[in-house]
Amino acid sequence: MTYQTIIEPFRIHSVEPIPMTTIAERQHAIREAHYNLFQLPARHVMIDLLTDSGTGAMSRDQWAAIQHGDESYAGSPSWEIFETAIRDLFSFRHIIPTHQGRAAERILFSVLGGPGKVVPANTHFDTTRANVEYTGAEAVDLLCPEGLDPQLEAPFKGNIDLNALHQLLQKRSQDVPAVILTITNNSGGGQPVSMENIRATSNLCHSYGVPLYLDSCRFAENAWFIHLREPGYATKSVVDIVREMYSYADGMTMSAKKDPMANIGGWLATNDEALAERARTMLILTEGFPTYGGLAGRDLEAIAQGLHEAVSHDYLHYRISSTAYLGDALDEMGFPVVRPSGGHAIYLDARRLLPQIPALEYPGQALAIALYELGGVRGCEIGTVMFGRAPDGSEHPSSLELVRLAIPRRTYTQSHIDYVIEVCAEVLSVAERLVGYRITKEPASLRHFTAQFERIDHN
Repeated sequence: MTYQTIIEPFRIHSVEPIPMTTIAERQHAIREAHYNLFQLPARHVMIDLLTDSGTGAMSRDQWAAIQHGDESYAGSPSWEIFETAIRDLFSFRHIIPTHQGRAAERILFSVLGGPGKVVPANTHFDTTRANVEYTGAEAVDLLCPEGLDPQLEAPFKGNIDLNALHQLLQKRSQDVPAVILTITNNSGGGQPVSMENIRATSNLCHSYGVPLYLDSCRFAENAWFIHLREPGYATKSVVDIVREMYSYADGMTMSAKKDPMANIGGWLATNDEALAERARTMLILTEGFPTYGGLAGRDLEAIAQGLHEAVSHDYLHYRISSTAYLGDALDEMGFPVVRPSGGHAIYLDARRLLPQIPALEYPGQALAIALYELGGVRGCEIGTVMFGRAPDGSEHPSSLELVRLAIPRRTYTQSHIDYVIEVCAEVLSVAERLVGYRITKEPASLRHFTAQFERIDHN
């Protein structure tokens, strides 16, 4: 018999308190943070959906693995366990550990990037784009047309536009050091990439002698969507799907703070020996020795165990179904969201909800602040604040104006999500009264982390 209730495939072993705050307290806190949710102290947040990166709950077996950590500087047995776990799924010849995913990106693009280079992707996320552009290279997004329509129900809206990629490679393949596929496509609503698209992208890249790298933070969730939605994969295990996905790639970057369910860590992996040698030199210079790369032995062990747990069918069924529970509830109440639901997050369509706020008055930021003030729910703007500033300093509206509610892994229960639904209903009821914001102070790059805002008063 099949039951409708989605139960967590785990029991709670340890708990931590949630701060219960009032609207007045939250209004004061966000004002003190200059209306930037990244600058808000976590002690003022009730339900923290800012990111799923490093915010999940580690399992009993991960905590036990930490006790096995060997902290030898070179050649630790914890490194061997880490390396074996990665090779079992991804099979790349060279594995370079880093303290987190953006360090792997920095090393990769420091080697591959530079002025005159162009790096196409389905969609670059914030730190990926910044690390590409920091070298003087150009980051180009080639998202498939379906991915630009938040309301369209399509199974693989994270795909790269193969026609656009083909045209770019025809013109500039000599300037393309690598093509990046982000799985799942975080900036595009957490939408998956199909196996067909990965395979076709690989064939196209290799026909021009260009390597394909997978930005792999949510590889297991992407594999589960392939298992659910792509013909021919319903009877295949997630492990086999993952192995096929990576058989088409020449390398990968990983933040182990997402699907591998650790609180820190990452890696760069590649089949390119010359690139690996240059990357290891930079690793030693900036991160650590090649068998720990900025991580403690105990972190290496926790990541290895997390990789085993991330590909569990029971876990992935719970993970994707519970995220869809939030998305379906918001859709039913008329709150505009990106459809279908992503794997790690629900994306609210701020442009559609707040048509009265001009794009350059940051409707996504306005929505995120309203969620916090009214209910203590911290989300993340993924729109013009994050992506509107071009390298030349000009500003343009982002193609999508979203607020991401990222669900930490194994952290919140259904009652917490039901509370988030109630908060969203309250925001929906006052949406027409919300106003925009202006930036009063910002850095040259990655401004969303530290920019300061003020509310715009049109009276």
